[in-house]
Amino acid sequence: MAQSPITPSNSGARRRSQRVLMQIPLRLRGVDAQGQNFEEFTETLAINAHGALVLLAARVTSGSVVQLRHVKTEEEQECHVVFLGPVRSGKAEVGLEFTVPRPAFWRVAFPPEDWSPKHPDARTVVGGRADK
Repeated sequence: MAQSPITPSNSGARRRSQRVLMQIPLRLRGVDAQGQNFEEFTETLAINAHGALVLLAARVTSGSVVQLRHVKTEEEQECHVVFLGPVRSGKAEVGLEFTVPRPAFWRVAFPPEDWSPKHPDARTVVGGRADK
């Protein structure tokens, strides 16, 4: 299955870290575009070492600050909105970047920057044996 990168533009800019498609439950708090406080439970669409992509019903503005709480670990991280994407079913894709780098926040090991499905370490298990 082909995977297209999710970026603010199709300029071909390289990401600082690999994106992993993973759903992690979150609670987000902040101030919406109308200046009203909001709290919303959602989950990530994708994560990377620098933040996440989420679906959010609250309307936020680029650059605004939100508090992101990882529901399973109860850890909280301040983020700022770096990307506002398309709206799907009343929720917008919102890219969040950690204000202070926390690569271990998600509790996952991210692939190295030069990793691709064609990398020698990328193997699939077929019939009980590893194939390239």
